[in-house]
Amino acid sequence: MKDREGSISMMLRFLALLILLLPMSAQARDGVVSTANPLASEAGREILQAGGNATDAAMGVMLALTVVEPQSSGIGGGGFLLYHDGKTGRIATIDGRETAPANAQPDRFLNPDGTPMAFMQAVPGGLSVGVPGNIALMAKAHARWGKLSWARLFDPAIRLAEQGYVVTPILAGRLAMLAKIWADFPEARAIYWQDGRPKQAGERVVNPALAATLRRIAAAGPDAFYKGEVGRLISEAVAMAPRNPSALTAADLAAYKAIDRAALCAPYRVWRICGMGPPSSGATTVLSMLGMLERFDMKGLGKDSPVAWHLIGEAMLLAYADRDRYLGDRDFVEVPIKGLLDRRYLRERSALISADHARGDYPAGKPAGAVAFADTPAPDEHGTTHFVVRDGAGNIVSMTSTVEGPFGSQLIAGGMFLNNELTDFNFLPEKDGVPAANRVQAGKRPLSSMAPTIVYDAKGRVVLALGSAGGKRIIMHVAKTLIGVLDWGLDASAAIALPNIYFQGKALLLEKGTALEAMAPALTKLGHVVSPADLDSKVNAVQLTKSGWHGAADPRSEGVALAE
Repeated sequence: MKDREGSISMMLRFLALLILLLPMSAQARDGVVSTANPLASEAGREILQAGGNATDAAMGVMLALTVVEPQSSGIGGGGFLLYHDGKTGRIATIDGRETAPANAQPDRFLNPDGTPMAFMQAVPGGLSVGVPGNIALMAKAHARWGKLSWARLFDPAIRLAEQGYVVTPILAGRLAMLAKIWADFPEARAIYWQDGRPKQAGERVVNPALAATLRRIAAAGPDAFYKGEVGRLISEAVAMAPRNPSALTAADLAAYKAIDRAALCAPYRVWRICGMGPPSSGATTVLSMLGMLERFDMKGLGKDSPVAWHLIGEAMLLAYADRDRYLGDRDFVEVPIKGLLDRRYLRERSALISADHARGDYPAGKPAGAVAFADTPAPDEHGTTHFVVRDGAGNIVSMTSTVEGPFGSQLIAGGMFLNNELTDFNFLPEKDGVPAANRVQAGKRPLSSMAPTIVYDAKGRVVLALGSAGGKRIIMHVAKTLIGVLDWGLDASAAIALPNIYFQGKALLLEKGTALEAMAPALTKLGHVVSPADLDSKVNAVQLTKSGWHGAADPRSEGVALAE
């Protein structure tokens, strides 16, 4: 027993040393990779060093994260990808968001009496699983921009699944958090439990079933996932789920398509900021906030000014009000994107903000082209990751990937966790007879807050690419970092480390133990109700600096940036 405890202690010390030695930031004139996990960053660097480009490396990262960060993302989930072409300067996006199966109806998450299910009543099991999109996204990106062979991109992930990896403190914490729920999920316990309890930090995970799944897809291509053996395993897992069994059929899988969408771009001061349009609410809400703040001297106020954070809070509350009213899958509902980002409309919204006091009420506006939708409660996702890769040719990929909540639906198929993405829909489909924009519908993609972002300077050069995890807080983590870099002149690492801010109702949530929490009295004097809160984030970025390209990772996470 003492030998075993000594071994675990040694492994923990080794893990701590590894995290310390791997830099959270990295300087590079050529390639750089920034992810939320050291092993995933190393996988991306391996692909770059093998002659791959940014797309190859990013897809290698996505696959590696399936193995080593199963609580957050993977091929059982979906994502959004932004791509900057280093040669042409053009930006493109791919929507790999999950879709609701054909049997999905607006009342999917209602109890027999018409009340909405509790969130954790709906999450575990088959009812919450959407058709995964990441493999289709990967296939589309690789066919268009990839350089190495499809199979080569799977090598790091297969190796990690077969040879194993050490459980990190964050993964151990997520496993412990879900111990009671997993009483009903033996497939998950078989991989991630040891000696009758969740694996602890320093212990090892080996996942031969996932390695076999990855080998199938590497050999046969995406059809192995959507039409072959892997697809059969997904359908069976959903149909035979120990909780909330449902149907996700072979036809649902075969019908899935990753979609090319136009990037959503808008100016902010001298920069042009681009992101993902609906079904992501990330770009619209970030750009709305920045548009409202543009008339204020954020640079002059600086990061230590309570007034600056007050203005951020006011713009946040107004932008989220529009988000919750109008955003959804634009293939199913009219989303007034042009109206929401119209400069005149944003000036009208900004005029509601005073530098001297909090409003206290934050109504949705009436942008041009808006259709009346109901505000109904929408849950929040927490199991997400972001990564950014820049290669020596100047190509950049900024991608956010997710399975929604920690370990998604808790269902395992072929060694991978299946998402619970459908719980990103509004549970109440309507209010007073008016439908919610984000209600459940067959084939629809649930609204997301994922916000992969690329920033261009006045010369058209990329100067920053970033994104975050954090559910609805993703938008704020990205907006705060943008303000830190573009207004306050911080480097990406320092901007990411700035305090996080969010809201609950009309109250401002201030990250505990930070300079922002110390501003609570001043913010209260301005009329805010404030509360300290744990507001962890996982921001990853690459930035152009005078000395070359700089990668940065959130100090709150286990992430690192590595130079090629």
